[in-house]
Amino acid sequence: MTVVAAYLYRNGKRIREVAIDEKVDCAHDKSEFIWVGIADPLESELRTLQETYGLHPLAVEDALKADQLPKVDIYGDQLFVIARTAHLEKDEIAYGETAIFVGHSHIISVRHGSARAHTELRSQLEAAPTLLVHGVDYVLHAILDFIVDGYLPMVETIEEEVLAMERRAVDNFLGREEINRIFSLRRELMRFQRVLVPMGEVAGKFVRMELPCIDAEAKPYFNDVLDHVRRVQTMVDDLREVLTSVFEFSNLLEQQRTGAITRQLAAWAAILAVPTAIAGIYGMNFEHMPELKTTYGYFIVLAVIAMICAALFIRFKRMKWL
Repeated sequence: MTVVAAYLYRNGKRIREVAIDEKVDCAHDKSEFIWVGIADPLESELRTLQETYGLHPLAVEDALKADQLPKVDIYGDQLFVIARTAHLEKDEIAYGETAIFVGHSHIISVRHGSARAHTELRSQLEAAPTLLVHGVDYVLHAILDFIVDGYLPMVETIEEEVLAMERRAVDNFLGREEINRIFSLRRELMRFQRVLVPMGEVAGKFVRMELPCIDAEAKPYFNDVLDHVRRVQTMVDDLREVLTSVFEFSNLLEQQRTGAITRQLAAWAAILAVPTAIAGIYGMNFEHMPELKTTYGYFIVLAVIAMICAALFIRFKRMKWL
């Protein structure tokens, strides 16, 4: 059964369970409303809700597709809101969708692919009847806030991974897998930004615009949701910059280390060129060679080679090539 919960609330307290095809006459002061929660519904169930609560056909079609970006649509005296959930799955960001139908005396949440059920949220709201008594607009705020708050642990997990990668880059070359992970994370964060921007626009509309079913007293609550979205956006922007810096810093260190190795090889090549050149000259078997007939000529040549090589070694050492 995809209907998770469907209850009638009066004055902030749960009264009884209702069927999705049950029509209930609620009070007109928003103190009485119905909250229906559905997860991965069948089309027949949504069609039943459409008939019972007068939902707009276009909104129902969008709720069935589950592939929309966050948005707010107005259909007469009702609102249709789409929010995107996000969670980590095997080091990747997986997305879900929550469609919310809001009327004067009903709110219907339709979840697709969300990793977090609204059971905990419903329990928290029922434990605070003084807040729940405000009606459907407060429940809508609570759902959006619940979704946005779910972004933060995910971003913090990615942040810990990025910081650990940054520490490793200081001491070691980043391997191919780590470089691939950097670009993978950047792609994931860019896709996540495409969700965050419209989510911020959705929260902003509830703050700035006059919308059906949303009282002026509820606007500060939606402003809090907007602040949370902006906080996550800032964290994501910072993470993208850190990932770019880690990659550039790793490249810089690699270039420095490669340059150091190149200088060491060049220094040793210069030192080894001295005995190679002298030995090559004496190996040409000319009759008239310096020190050829001297008794200690062999040792003199070796001493000269050693002195030149030592002088070059000291020189390169002072230049920090060795």
